[in-house]
Amino acid sequence: MCDNDDSMIREERPTRIEQLRETQARAIDALIGLQHDDGHWCAELQGDSILESEYILMKFILGQEDAPMADGRPGRETLLKIGAYLKTLQREDGGWGQFPGSGVDISATVKGYFALKLLGEDPESEPMRKARSIILDLGGAERVNSFSNFYLACLGQVSWDAVPAIPPEIVLLPTWFYFHLSKVSAWTRTMILPLSLVTTKRPTRKLPKELGIDELYVSQFDRHRLTSAIDAPVFWSAFFFTIDTALKMAHKLGGTPVRTMAIARAIDWILKRAGQDGPVPTDGLGAIFPPMVYQQIAFQACGYERDNPIIQRAERDLDAFFIEQDGMIRIQPCFSPVWDTGIALYALTDCGMTIEHDAVRKAARWLHKKECTFNGDWSEHLSGQIEPAGWFFEYNNGWYPDCDDTVMVAMALQRVGGMENIEAAQRGVQWVLSLQNDDGGWAAFDKTKHRQILEYIPFADHNAMQDPSCHDITGRVLECLSCHGMTMGDPAVRRAVEFIVSRQEPEGCFFGRWGVNYIYGTWQAVIGPIRCGVPRESEWIQMAGAWIKSIQNADGSFGESALSYEDPSLKGQGPATASQTSWAAMILQEIYGPDDPDLASAIDWLARTQLDEKSAGNTEDNPDEDPPGSWVETEFTGTGFPKVFYLRYHLYRLYFPVMALGRYIGAKPEQGHEKAEMRISKRKHVSPPVS
Repeated sequence: MCDNDDSMIREERPTRIEQLRETQARAIDALIGLQHDDGHWCAELQGDSILESEYILMKFILGQEDAPMADGRPGRETLLKIGAYLKTLQREDGGWGQFPGSGVDISATVKGYFALKLLGEDPESEPMRKARSIILDLGGAERVNSFSNFYLACLGQVSWDAVPAIPPEIVLLPTWFYFHLSKVSAWTRTMILPLSLVTTKRPTRKLPKELGIDELYVSQFDRHRLTSAIDAPVFWSAFFFTIDTALKMAHKLGGTPVRTMAIARAIDWILKRAGQDGPVPTDGLGAIFPPMVYQQIAFQACGYERDNPIIQRAERDLDAFFIEQDGMIRIQPCFSPVWDTGIALYALTDCGMTIEHDAVRKAARWLHKKECTFNGDWSEHLSGQIEPAGWFFEYNNGWYPDCDDTVMVAMALQRVGGMENIEAAQRGVQWVLSLQNDDGGWAAFDKTKHRQILEYIPFADHNAMQDPSCHDITGRVLECLSCHGMTMGDPAVRRAVEFIVSRQEPEGCFFGRWGVNYIYGTWQAVIGPIRCGVPRESEWIQMAGAWIKSIQNADGSFGESALSYEDPSLKGQGPATASQTSWAAMILQEIYGPDDPDLASAIDWLARTQLDEKSAGNTEDNPDEDPPGSWVETEFTGTGFPKVFYLRYHLYRLYFPVMALGRYIGAKPEQGHEKAEMRISKRKHVSPPVS
């Protein structure tokens, strides 16, 4: 009798796959619960402390530290709230870093110290003394990067001779010229053109000596001269320093004969791309933080008053990045709605959800409306007539659609189905195919060629002067092309695969340009080629799989810190995260199939660490973004500029596990997705306003 009772209990206990269906259903429910009413997703995009410190410095440069904000709120009170959040980011050793667990960043620490001092922080307080001490230990404020010196020069802390010269005449150069604007990355051109106006007008606010930062400098000589941390050959270093000296001498003589025309042309270029005098909607110059800051400084220096509608619009666009919580304000580098929505929709289709589901239908409709049909900067690189198409990253950024967002959206819309969606996806694919580089790969924004000399320009120390082919984007393009029926029989696919293989590391992994780091790069590099027909048994694929297996933690998880960008010996090492475990799980499934034991271990880790009703309320984040069914992930697993700027996408911890679970459960022939979808909550979710 007892044996029979035990047998009945065993039969009633949920199987592992049924438990995973529950995990998947909770995750889907959490994801749909964060969807906005119009169908899109947009979670917080978190950067480092320079967003807060540079905003404060900008307001002091403009002389607006006590003036009301664009929306009427008190200016000083707002800056103090930003400063309060900036304080929370200071490390125990006194410095500020690029991500949790990073080393001290000298530029971030100098700007953090200066911003807080301007706001009235006592320089003899313990946090300020610790910051000052570590700055001096690192060689002093003269070691900051060139983009930091723009702020310091505007506030009279360094000579303009310490700032790289950027002549506005660059806007007049012919397209065949080696240093033409179109030959640098899209984000770089939106930064350096407003900075060219700043270096020409040289706006300088004289601060009282007690508000300055003399105490942060070791060498007064180096403080006021141009230095560079760029590792350039001696010839090119001397060449560009000579050019810089000549440009500064020309400036002292009044500039070139065409300077007035160049300034007017530069202003026109900026206005068109800032969405104010332009032919296509754009939420600020480049729709990203740095150029939106530089524009305000540049235009004030050019005589624009604050009541000018152009300036008012620029202020509103930038201040929309604020998030106020618990009496503090943190600032995002930009919005990520198309990226978040494209990935979320693709993840839901991995779970078997179709256009019949309301959340899927609304997301597809929203994405379809965001299709870009404007000839932006990308068209300068192409010959012949190419139909505009594709998608950008932000809410409105029509000048700069990009390959990564376009293929993610194109994959999702193709899967969702419906003639309108499929046709839009196909237009996006054709647009992306036109941007394939000669080396077989794809860059983010343009069809480009790598020009090594551009990396030696003094203001290239943001480590992203150009936008070269990278295999993570190339791999995602191939995954998209496979969704649209393209295979190794297509020349474009073969060339792309050859490009990817040529970039494999000796261990078998791949560098991650847009995500942290070798786990992300490997995930993107192998799945697309396999789906296009590269045999899983190929040596390079097996090497990639073996490397992934070699870095798995004993509990089944995966994690990698952005420290691996600085120290390649740390490849695949770091705190376990839901996003990176999901990427690794998808690699394992693609190479070894759904019955691989290491894959099962990774999936089980995701199931064990999912937030339930009790644990969801104990996380440090906004409860709206940390619902039951999600995961805790405080690490930065997104990359902006390697070694310079990293990102924490707050939805990475949710939609990538949904994607991995969907692929795993869907690959079990006796399972399917129907039960998971039936469990999705029908509750109504009202999302907060975007701003």
